[in-house]
Order: sequence, then C-alpha cells, then structure tokens
Amino acid sequence: MIEIPSDLHKDLVPLAFLLGNWAGAGVHDFPGSQKCNFGQEVSFTHDGRDFLEYHSHTWVLDQDGNKVRPLESESGFWRIDADRKVEVTMTRDDGVIEIWYGEMADKKPQIDLVTDAVARTPAAQPYSGGKRLYGYVKSDLMWVGEKQTPEVELRPYMSAHLKKVVTPEEVERWAKALPDDMPDDGIAFFK
Repeated sequence: MIEIPSDLHKDLVPLAFLLGNWAGAGVHDFPGSQKCNFGQEVSFTHDGRDFLEYHSHTWVLDQDGNKVRPLESESGFWRIDADRKVEVTMTRDDGVIEIWYGEMADKKPQIDLVTDAVARTPAAQPYSGGKRLYGYVKSDLMWVGEKQTPEVELRPYMSAHLKKVVTPEEVERWAKALPDDMPDDGIAFFK
C-alpha cells in the first residue's frame, strides 16, 4: 500500500511510491571498472514543496555481503508536471552534475529517464550520458542504469533491488491506525 502524506505537495502524488528509505543490493559492471556486487541505501523525502529530495549511497560488497568500500554517492531533486513528465537534477560524488528528463508510465509506477545535460569537473571520469528506469514492483523499488562515455556506447552498468526500510515511528503510526476492535493475536481480524 502506498501511503500519501497529508503534507505532500499535490503535484508529487504520482511520485509518492518513491517516498521513504530503501535498502538492498545490486550489480555493477562497466568496462574499465571491476565488476562487483554492491549494497545501496536510498532516501526520497519531501518538505511540502513541489519536489522530492533524493540521496543514494552505494558500496562494494565482498562475497559474504560485507561492506568493502564506497562505490558511488549521488543526491538531487525530482519533480513531475501535470503531463507526468519527470525532471531530475543530480550531483554525483565523482564530479558529475546531470539533468535528467523522462516520464512516468501510464497507469503504473514506472519512470524512464534520459540525461539531457551533463557537466563534469576536470577530476571526473569520462562520461557523456545515461538512461535509468525505476519501477515499483510488488512493494519493492527496482532500478537499472545505463551509461555511456566517449569510448563506450550506452550500456547497462548498475541495477538494484531495494526493499522499503520501516522505521519504529512508522510502525507506531500504523499501530495507532489499527481498528479498536483488533484482536490481540491479530489473526482473527483477517478472517
């Protein structure tokens, strides 16, 4: 179930499925980099204005699933208009700033994005653009990213499967919303 906060800006309702903290794992594979599994934490928050604030941190995982070292970090802002067109501004830790445009699929929580502009600092690795697909599938957030450089054509490089992280505050809020006649064991309520 997707909860829509009462103070969420009305324009952001189609993006409500992104809200919250997410964690999971994925695969990173791009020419010139070591192929690896990675862990990821993502947050989408809002403050009542017409954008979502986004933060993502990834790290390389060893064979046992332990953190080895940071991989990538990025942050930005997501907006959507009345025609379901999505725009994202993003800053990455490797010295890249991007503007992404795309749209939300009709009748399903899926967003396709393509870079429109890329700016790089002198220290940044070669990068000329990318594509991303985000989808809400069976209460999980999944995404796949493609990227290209002057030397490498557009190709998949990262994908992840993330689960919603439930905070104690959310559990308490949900518990307060339960009906007064909820049985102690909770099971009879669902029969």
